[in-house]
Amino acid sequence: MTQAKPLSGKILTKTFLLCSVFVLMALYFLAQRFIYGLGAVTHMNDGYPWGLWITYDVLVGTALACGGYAMALLVYVFNRGEYHPLVRPALLTSLLGYTIGGVSIFVDVGRYWQAYNLVLPWFSQLNSVMFEVALCITTYVLVLWIEFAPISLERFNQPRLLKILNRMVVVFIAVGVLLPTLHQSSLGLLVYIAGQKISPLWQTGLLPLLFLLSAITMGYSMVIFEAIISALTFRRPMEIKLLQGISAIISNLIGLYLVLRFGDLVWREELRLAFKGDLKGNMFLIENLLLIFPMVALSKPFKMTKPRWLFVSAALMLLSGAVYRFNTYLIGYDPGPEWRYFPSVPETMIVLGFIALEIMGYLYVVKKYPVLSGAKKG
Repeated sequence: MTQAKPLSGKILTKTFLLCSVFVLMALYFLAQRFIYGLGAVTHMNDGYPWGLWITYDVLVGTALACGGYAMALLVYVFNRGEYHPLVRPALLTSLLGYTIGGVSIFVDVGRYWQAYNLVLPWFSQLNSVMFEVALCITTYVLVLWIEFAPISLERFNQPRLLKILNRMVVVFIAVGVLLPTLHQSSLGLLVYIAGQKISPLWQTGLLPLLFLLSAITMGYSMVIFEAIISALTFRRPMEIKLLQGISAIISNLIGLYLVLRFGDLVWREELRLAFKGDLKGNMFLIENLLLIFPMVALSKPFKMTKPRWLFVSAALMLLSGAVYRFNTYLIGYDPGPEWRYFPSVPETMIVLGFIALEIMGYLYVVKKYPVLSGAKKG
């Protein structure tokens, strides 16, 4: 196993500077949001109190950031230590994704100045799934920063503090496995309580399990996606054997997910809605057809495990998971004929700014901190 080390190199690259432009535009619209209120920059309304910010930054963003959670399950729960070289990059993407997801909740909340009430026991609503999601995500962000601390201590050469923290980090890893299990399943439960407002194509008692399964699968897919992108971008060797092992896990998880998904629809006699030819039916078909290629390509009979097929399969899985969440929370949601929602330009620019900020954070950290392992080629 090669030791992780900083990449070094220039920070202010073309990619970094381009991303900074999007961040600056997002800051402009964020200033408008905090000065003039949500109505000045969003198309959200009483029928659609959650829009693009929650759907992408929290639902999709945290699922994309489940690589750290997925690898913790594999390495520490199932004791597959050979996959440890992939843990640090996965932890970094989780840290960035969840931190930005937490910030976006603060942006989305109308009375953001009262956000501290979340941690005050006398305001706790223990029967609220929304409270559980908010508290779990907040706590998990803190746990991720603690888990990342050993990497920072290595960077600043603090062996004594590193030794102390390494004795305790197993506790935080255990908590770090528990918390995403809770809130990723609860994100499914959160939309389940919307009842008849959700199309039968997505409304099911299996929502918590389906959301958890898809989040874990997206986590493994993001590990492959990030590993291949970083190897090509920074001219580093690919951990191809490890990625092939993860690809087999993805194929099995997709198979289990599709059995549950379609079995539930057949059991409830709602599968016919997928073939009505309307927007909801077509989006349902797109969401699930995106899974067919990665499930087949990564399965044992085919073993299409060259880097290009691994990358395509991972990208399709990530896209399918994102479409599933958009379908469940927006496309399949109908509060009544009097309500309409489509994201505004400022809403979209703020989301793009968050994505750009995450890319900038990744580029900075891998060049300054020991995250990626393997020697640079050339």
